Amino acid sequence: MGLSIHYNGRFKSTASLSEMIEEVEDIAEIHKWKYIVHNKNFPKKVYNDNSHNNKIYGIAFIPPKCEPVFLSFLSNRRMSSDLALKFWGKSTDKNEKKYLYMLSTKTQYAGRNVHKIIIHLLKYLSKKYFSEFELHDEGHYWETNDEKVLDENFDRYEDLIDSFGFALDNVPMNSNETIEEYFSRIIKIIRGKNLK
Repeated sequence: MGLSIHYNGRFKSTASLSEMIEEVEDIAEIHKWKYIVHNKNFPKKVYNDNSHNNKIYGIAFIPPKCEPVFLSFLSNRRMSSDLALKFWGKSTDKNEKKYLYMLSTKTQYAGRNVHKIIIHLLKYLSKKYFSEFELHDEGHYWETNDEKVLDENFDRYEDLIDSFGFALDNVPMNSNETIEEYFSRIIKIIRGKNLK
């Protein structure tokens, strides 16, 4: 639970991965964010969408109180991550394989300013380095560039998290209900704002 961004994309065949990595390293160092560099250059062999060499290329950075932002790719130049590769890289199931290319980063606890920096960085990088890029921003800042909209969405998520935490602390589970029934009851209480 928490405000997140969801994204996927493909690296341009004409762009320089090592150049993108250097730019992101500079930004991470300016903000004192941790980062992890993977392979800096794609292999010469061309891979199609359904194949890859089980290696990760690119960089991931981690602002404080934030999940990693993956600017990493498989050898077929599609965005992925080391975690996605570990879980879905060898899957032959078509439904599971799509998860290999779905990335998400929770920014809720990092705050609004970090969220804005990430969005601006992704806009810049997507224009310069990516041939395809899609992003769904639960804060709606990607689409609007409106700080007021972002603030409203952060406030809404914070209220929801606070209400859920309060309910867990103050609404005991009944002895005759399952965990699913308990959570369903808590959600109904939160929606009605009746936390008795």
